[in-house]
Amino acid sequence: MSDTPEKTRYSDEELQEFKKLILEKIETAKQNYEQLKSRIMTDESQPTFKVLEEGASTLEKEEASQRAQRQMEFIKKLQGALVRIENKTYGICRVTGKLIPKERLMAVPHTTLSVEGKEIEQQQKLRRR
Repeated sequence: MSDTPEKTRYSDEELQEFKKLILEKIETAKQNYEQLKSRIMTDESQPTFKVLEEGASTLEKEEASQRAQRQMEFIKKLQGALVRIENKTYGICRVTGKLIPKERLMAVPHTTLSVEGKEIEQQQKLRRR
């Protein structure tokens, strides 16, 4: 057994590394959001008289609108992660209270759950049904 105490939070240097990654992801997500938004706004000035074209255009706009909404939710989650970095609570599982592995945070930087915490949450949801 190791005498080294278990790490309870990430170091300031590690938090800055995560912050850089999250800021990059926010920038990309904002660009994607703007592209989706502009796709929704275009084509309204070009009248079409064919019913099928109008139906396809409407469907495409609805899909783009849904993707834009998901993108905005993703941006909000990433911004929440930045707040947790500033509070030095980033990377701590909200269910277990343990540190989320760095590999998981690099893959899903906005997560608030470790794999163990996610499994516990899923089991609790199943029991409530």
